[in-house]
This record gives sequence, C-alpha cells and structure tokens, in this order.
Amino acid sequence: MYLGSLVEYGATEDIFRNPLHPYTQALFSAIPVPDPKAKMNRIVLEGSIPSPANPPKGCKFHTRCRNCMDCCKEIAPEQKEIEPGHFVNCHLYDDVPSVKPAEA
Repeated sequence: MYLGSLVEYGATEDIFRNPLHPYTQALFSAIPVPDPKAKMNRIVLEGSIPSPANPPKGCKFHTRCRNCMDCCKEIAPEQKEIEPGHFVNCHLYDDVPSVKPAEA
C-alpha cells in the first residue's frame, strides 16, 4: 500500500519472486542483508512525499517514482493481473495483456 491505496498484491511468494510496482521494488531493496560484504542495489526514493489528506492527482506514487510518465500525473492506474493471482496498479503494465482465466 502507498498512501492508503493498494499498489500490488498477490501470493507472498509471487511478490517476493517478482515485485512489479516501483514502490514494492524500492521497499524490497531496503531489506538488510546479514552480509556486510554484500553489494546492495538500494533504490533510494526521491521527490516529495505527498500529504495523505490531499494526495496528488493520478498515481499517488508519481511524485517519487523513477519511472513516472506523463499519464501517471493525470490518470490513476487501474488494477491489472499480470500473473495468475498477482495484481499491480501501475501504468508501466498498461500494454501488458491481463491474464484471462482458461475457458473450460
């Protein structure tokens, strides 16, 4: 969740294996590793943190997103099922066909 809105959800294993939303990716990059010699690929979020009482238009995360596009500033992304049971709300996946249930 970011500012009270779901950005990604699914089975825990699926999200850890393949985090899709830029916010989820940034959160996972901050998980400490118990090896002081390990090279961390930390994603540092920049930009302003919006007010939860007055969130920005469009995607609530766009003010801090390294992948922000013009549409993110105007249009809230719709939920899209990328893998069975793995959903994301992000314009990066607008051109990816949603998973359709198999017909019996």
